[in-house]
Amino acid sequence: MIRVHSDSKHTKISFERDTVSANHSSTEEKCKDMNIDHLRSNGHSVHVERQPKRVDYPRLLALGRELLLAIGEDPEREGLRETPRRWADAWREFIEYDPGTTETTFSSVASDQLVCVSGMRVSSLCEHHLLPFWCDVSIGYIPNEKVLGLSKFARIAQQFAHRLQLQERLGQQIADEITRITGTQNVAVVLKGEHYCMTARGIRMPGRMTSSVLRGVFRTESQTRMEFLRLIE
Repeated sequence: MIRVHSDSKHTKISFERDTVSANHSSTEEKCKDMNIDHLRSNGHSVHVERQPKRVDYPRLLALGRELLLAIGEDPEREGLRETPRRWADAWREFIEYDPGTTETTFSSVASDQLVCVSGMRVSSLCEHHLLPFWCDVSIGYIPNEKVLGLSKFARIAQQFAHRLQLQERLGQQIADEITRITGTQNVAVVLKGEHYCMTARGIRMPGRMTSSVLRGVFRTESQTRMEFLRLIE
């Protein structure tokens, strides 16, 4: 079941799942994505409540061994005996990452001050090829009544990077979370990244991808937008 709580500024979605068949589960996931995309297209910020993911560690161990066999290696030879465990550990660390506390806020001393945090680099995995990519993340916002603790920007960025991801969606999720916690719609996120699905396969050419999420005055007022872009150069 999908619950939508909405006002003029913010939309919050929570999902309650009963025991369903695999086919119904797949349909439900598609409906979630459609509702989220529809709400974003109408200017709402979206927060989706989900339980923390847990990996199937024994299955990862077995898959690691099967992968070595599939590429013609001997998992029993020296140098590869511990590889399935290391591989399973890496996946568990990545998926079960705990960002810690992300919602520490303080009273704002001014309501017209542009706050920028830049130079934060996160690593993630492209969901199309399961290959790494990294992004330098810059965040700007204009607080209303609450300012977010400085380290929380990095924790939020890491929180959403630790999953199979797309750079464009990563920016959207970071912006949604800043709005959810601080209550301001005036949020900007710029990501500049390099993707190994381009540099290590296919065309095998280095290149940087830049994506942005601009909301509130960052979208409507060119002067504020340009000030933010200058500050993060």
